Amino acid sequence: MTDTATTAGLDPATLGDLLKVTGQPDYHRWEDQTRRTGGCADPIHLTGWTLTKDKTTGETLHRYTTDTEPGQRLRIACGNRRASRCPSCAWTYAGDTYHLIRAGLTGDENKNIPTAVRDHPRVFATLTAPSFGPVHNRPTTGRCRCGTAHTDNDPALGTALDPLSYDYAGAVLFNNHTGELWARFTRRLRREIAARAGLAQRELKDTARLSFGKVAEFQKRGAIHFHAIIRLDGPDGPQDPPPAWATHHLLTDAIRAAGTHPYTTVTVPPSAGIDGWSLRWGTQLDIRPIQALGAGEELTEQAVASYVAKYATKAAETTGTLDRRIGNLEVLPLLGVPDHTRRLIQACKDLDEVYPDRRLWAWAHMLGFRGHFSTKSRHYSTTLGALRQIRADYRAAQQRQDLGLPEPGTVLVLTSWQYAGHGHTPGESLLAAGIARDLQINRETARDAMQGQLDQKGEPG
Repeated sequence: MTDTATTAGLDPATLGDLLKVTGQPDYHRWEDQTRRTGGCADPIHLTGWTLTKDKTTGETLHRYTTDTEPGQRLRIACGNRRASRCPSCAWTYAGDTYHLIRAGLTGDENKNIPTAVRDHPRVFATLTAPSFGPVHNRPTTGRCRCGTAHTDNDPALGTALDPLSYDYAGAVLFNNHTGELWARFTRRLRREIAARAGLAQRELKDTARLSFGKVAEFQKRGAIHFHAIIRLDGPDGPQDPPPAWATHHLLTDAIRAAGTHPYTTVTVPPSAGIDGWSLRWGTQLDIRPIQALGAGEELTEQAVASYVAKYATKAAETTGTLDRRIGNLEVLPLLGVPDHTRRLIQACKDLDEVYPDRRLWAWAHMLGFRGHFSTKSRHYSTTLGALRQIRADYRAAQQRQDLGLPEPGTVLVLTSWQYAGHGHTPGESLLAAGIARDLQINRETARDAMQGQLDQKGEPG
């Protein structure tokens, strides 16, 4: 067993468990369950039953119980959005985010968003964090201030040139207050738009509506910045054409003014002998118009939607921190957390006693950030919940067809479910990862084949 395990690159215990799982008489049913979860890395286990009866006659049409399942459990996907925790569920989340964002850019009649939304003023704006001290970077001159020409994957990139003078406290407080900074920015933006349209702010809602979808991204230095699709609609949202005065130029000018206005500042008061902070967006503010496919612009609707979806599944672990709550600081060096990131986490720990209402230690694994990574305004597009419901309804219809059951309105469904745990054994985890890879390869193959067909027809991808 030891020689075989070594040859396969596995420890004997994992290999032994893998052989035990595959040797079970109900292995194929376990494999089927795992495929249905998409190869989920941490599935939820349920026990229970469901009974489907005819409403009129009381006849039992279908009976299901987990008593006959492997381990007497049904496994369902965990639904975690983090790619570091569950790649397969994160892929589903990214796909939903892509469709949500793209529907707000191109329109989708199935989601009650007209295709005319493409003619509304739309920009892709990036709001960055201010400087908290010089960091190792790759400037256009080719050499960092330290005199080194860093490579793309140099771990020094984003770390402080002088850790003793770097404002780690200001960095984590900025992350912690980005939600309020964004709220102030959008309120100010409405005022700036109204002023440029010659309207009072209260009159703006009767003429136009501001909609947005955004995603947060951690820079290598551990500071949050936001990528946002910002759109101007008529007063009732995407169904309404914007007023004649609503242009890309007006929207861009208003965003620049709102991002630098003194109102868009959050003051952290001094406490316990610590000086306060005035937190605001950085001076680097990138705003680009979004063009429809085929308009000859690099920044297309598809590119923007793909970019936002990509970062919707990532978090602070891109800086080397952990992707879960931190119990104590002593474990960080053992887990390979870089020094720069450890100092940010230490700042969260130190400031938690000074500003307990900010819950900085509870969110130290996120370097102080405690908001949602992807958010949207109410009228921007559809919702993730609606997209998930469409998928659930489709699968339910498939199951009814396979079982020969009538439509939902004619049956009575009784159920009882209990939580029974989560996760895989070591052998199951290895098998599930293989299933997830197979499904990913199949998806990529199908996507490449479809793209090839579109290319032959001369259609945009």
